[in-house]
Amino acid sequence: MMKASGVLIAMLAAALPISIGSAARFPGIPAPTAKPLRVMSMNQCTDQLVLALLPPERIASVTWLARDAEGSLMAAEAMRVGVNHGLAEDVLRQKPDLVVAGDFSTPATRGLLKRMGYPIIEVPHASSFEDIRKITRQVAQAVGEKARGEMLLARMDRQLAALADHPRPLLRVAAWDGAGFNASKGSLYNAVLEAARAVNVANTPPASGYGAPDAEVLLAAAPALLVQGQRVFRRPGLRDNLSRHWLVRRYWDGDRTLTIRQAYYVCGTPFVADAALQLQKELRQAAAAVRTPLPFTKGVLQ
Repeated sequence: MMKASGVLIAMLAAALPISIGSAARFPGIPAPTAKPLRVMSMNQCTDQLVLALLPPERIASVTWLARDAEGSLMAAEAMRVGVNHGLAEDVLRQKPDLVVAGDFSTPATRGLLKRMGYPIIEVPHASSFEDIRKITRQVAQAVGEKARGEMLLARMDRQLAALADHPRPLLRVAAWDGAGFNASKGSLYNAVLEAARAVNVANTPPASGYGAPDAEVLLAAAPALLVQGQRVFRRPGLRDNLSRHWLVRRYWDGDRTLTIRQAYYVCGTPFVADAALQLQKELRQAAAAVRTPLPFTKGVLQ
């Protein structure tokens, strides 16, 4: 399929006049409209924005990844619309009047669509709640749903304010991906952890000053919980899969390890605040299930 797509892209690109510009349109390509009626998303994260902003009848398709609940907070909604695989064939067959793409959408397909004069917007990846505000407004304006976008953002901001006012103390956790520390400062994952009233020890000494993941550094940081932020498919090994290290298994197995969905932090959408609320609940439940403190923390659980 990918090979066939590459051949199609090459054929179409060769057929385009050399002088064609971004303002020109290939014959049959729809002109941009203020309120497009057939929107196609070609990125897992823009999928969720499109699904949140538009009714199903105005969505030509989203990517097949949108239906995976592990990585999408809008998986149920995605089942109500068509899917694509980010290929040029999908665009030509589904005939959208707006394509919404992301930074990680197929570069060759994006380049071809722009050369053909297809109405397309490119949405950057979000690493913060401020980024979420910017890209939500960008997509909302492009699809003619500015009011809907502002409503979603207002709801997100109310949830974030409620989380910030939470009276309970901060919970010390270590974001851990099976190979070591994760969720560095400046990432959306860390922003979600902070919104959920957690302190990621990966960003504080001694872990922050350590160049490589290390179980003994984890021991010194002594987080109350490990937050497993993604599934681990690697084979066990002290270097490639530190979650199998005997120190980690001895002190953080069982109740002290919490696995969360990638959907909580992979994509920047207004619904990430819902994920932060759910994560806060799961973190507190996990902390409450811990019966005894770590033996080297002087009796402190949090």
